[in-house]
Amino acid sequence: MKLLIRGGSVAAGHAAQRGYADILQDRLRPRGIEVINRSRFQQTSFDGIGTFSEDIDPFRPELLLLHFGVDDAFACVYRSEFQENLVRMVRLARERFNPAVFLATCHTFDHPEDMASVDIFYRSLRIVSQDLSCHLIPVHTYWASYLSEHQLTNAQLVGSDTRYPNKRGHEVIAEAIGLWLENHLEKSGRLALSDEA
Repeated sequence: MKLLIRGGSVAAGHAAQRGYADILQDRLRPRGIEVINRSRFQQTSFDGIGTFSEDIDPFRPELLLLHFGVDDAFACVYRSEFQENLVRMVRLARERFNPAVFLATCHTFDHPEDMASVDIFYRSLRIVSQDLSCHLIPVHTYWASYLSEHQLTNAQLVGSDTRYPNKRGHEVIAEAIGLWLENHLEKSGRLALSDEA
């Protein structure tokens, strides 16, 4: 089984020693899932739809994770454009190979203006997931809960450029995504989640 991740800077692991895709690969490989990461630095949802035929279609993954939003927010992509790009990618994927589609949010921001900017795109992800019956992974809520539980601040999970999580931040993202993926696979009967799996 293949999980393909297509996104921008965070999904590409930019500015981190080890990105969440690498951590997910270690977590999921023993369970028979190959992680393919086709994400790139500073790419937006426009790049996602523009390179669909090269980065997504040839791999025909059973699981597709679209992880755009932060780069779109800071590249001044319109919310309506972002939503339309997501819709096009989801529909194309379903027409070509019909994977289970996951849409993920990302981390939180301390600066109110930055958080307001990305939150617009996080709401768009929720809307598209509801309209197209995709699986939404609310990474930002898991992230916020993690900060509260461990009495941490955002600054401890991101780099000097707060758009990009550090190694520990990527570990948190990998944990959030991994839990949602495993829950889906367990419910669908596609994966045994015992230690022997």
